[in-house]
Amino acid sequence: MNKKWAAKRLTINLTSSEAEKLEKYCSMTGRPATDVIRELIRSLPIQEVQNAN
Repeated sequence: MNKKWAAKRLTINLTSSEAEKLEKYCSMTGRPATDVIRELIRSLPIQEVQNAN
């Protein structure tokens, strides 16, 4: 594993429907869940949230 990704480990609780949706998406795209979740986190609009405060 690349050391730069080992900086923080996160455990999340998903409902069965959320887990099923993630698994289905990963199966359809051939991508691992870790990559999908990282992409979603990177797409969060942090700048917009900071400006609203």
